[in-house]
Amino acid sequence: MTLLHPKTWQPTPLAGGEYEVVEPATGEALGAVTLAAEQDVDAAAGAAAAAQAAWARTPHFARAAVLRRAGDLFTHHADELREWLIRESGSVSGKADFELHVAAQECYEAAALASRPLGEVLPSEQPRLSYTRRVPVGVTGVIAPFNAPLILSIRSVAPALALGNAVLLKPDPRTAVCGGLALAAVFAEAGLPVELLHILPGGAETGQAFVAHPLIPVISFTGSTAAGRRVGEAAGRQLKRVHLELGGNSALVVLADADIEGAVAQATWGSFFHQGQICMTTGRHLVHASLYEEYVERLAEKADALAVGDPYREQVHLGPVIDRHQLAKIQGLVEASTGRGARLAAGGTHRDLFHRPTVLADVDDHTPAYAEEVFGPVAPVRSFATLDEAAALAAAGPYGLSLGVVTRDTALGLEFAERVPTGIAHINDQTVNDEAVAPFGGIAASGTGARFGGSANLDAFTDLRWTTVRREPADHPF
Repeated sequence: MTLLHPKTWQPTPLAGGEYEVVEPATGEALGAVTLAAEQDVDAAAGAAAAAQAAWARTPHFARAAVLRRAGDLFTHHADELREWLIRESGSVSGKADFELHVAAQECYEAAALASRPLGEVLPSEQPRLSYTRRVPVGVTGVIAPFNAPLILSIRSVAPALALGNAVLLKPDPRTAVCGGLALAAVFAEAGLPVELLHILPGGAETGQAFVAHPLIPVISFTGSTAAGRRVGEAAGRQLKRVHLELGGNSALVVLADADIEGAVAQATWGSFFHQGQICMTTGRHLVHASLYEEYVERLAEKADALAVGDPYREQVHLGPVIDRHQLAKIQGLVEASTGRGARLAAGGTHRDLFHRPTVLADVDDHTPAYAEEVFGPVAPVRSFATLDEAAALAAAGPYGLSLGVVTRDTALGLEFAERVPTGIAHINDQTVNDEAVAPFGGIAASGTGARFGGSANLDAFTDLRWTTVRREPADHPF
């Protein structure tokens, strides 16, 4: 049975304009969705708030059952959803499979949240029962981007629902199907009451309406640091809780004792996976001077050997970047970097939206593609002489999302990682990793810390209430 069909994408009509769903690899129109207007946000928030109270009272095992069924359905409908991820977001098949796997796991982990202990009994100076209890926040607003559309939606949607909340989800219009409407279809088939999950594709103005709406007390935002700052500022004025997972410029540090073949294999994946359109992408390669020239040469050879093309019709390693705006940013940073003296060791060219994996050598603090988040398949490589220099370089810059350290001495790798402010660290692995059971989040310009995975979801999507109970009314002095 087909899960998704254009005629059933949006059973509730929206008031915004029509938006064409385009396949980046070909420019072919796959269909059209309707964007949300401000009045749609208001109507959806009201409907969600009205339905949420009954859902919060639903027994935990019944909520968990819906989440488990949703997890099973991501697997059951994998072929259809994989095609959407490949064609709509430009994913290669393996990346689409990874998203589907994580989506199912996020649902299973969220199902377990529904029966987590709700609080704890506290000691009290008074003759009373004193305890804490976690309660749903009510309606959660989720704003998700285009690059890993299914994962970056489901990791907020699933735990929020499991913990008794309703959800308004704003997917990026460029991936409105695989990052939004597909979730609605899966959860509807899983038995979730329809008013608990509303899909409202739209741009910045729709996100602003989420933040401003009085019935949405919590915002979960994944996107660029610049947009996240605006969301955080607006939410602060509303005294709303906001969870920000933002950009990065993560470093892969290759120490002097590293196996260079293994290091280059890590580097290739870290910089070029999904065309570099991942917040955790390895954006800076810091390599010991004794390995530097060979590392650059081998990484360039690997980059030149990677196949770039249409992931739906060809067996390729890299697909298209999402659109011409992103392509222009990538190419602009590459050209600006070579203009400031960086050496182009591989790539640097594109055909339509297909950008070749690119290696830039001899970069420094002023190289644009090294200093800024590229969000494209670009690997800037820089040498260092000492561990102190490497630690200083890895810690430099505004971001703090992910770190990879490659070394034969794992104790040294752990010691080195302690010197670098970061939300995530991997020893003998590159910077792009994700598991449903692990907390995820960055610090500084990369976000407000771990807000997804395990117990972090309890803090994100519930409020902690203090309650006391006395046998008799309290006696006070007046």
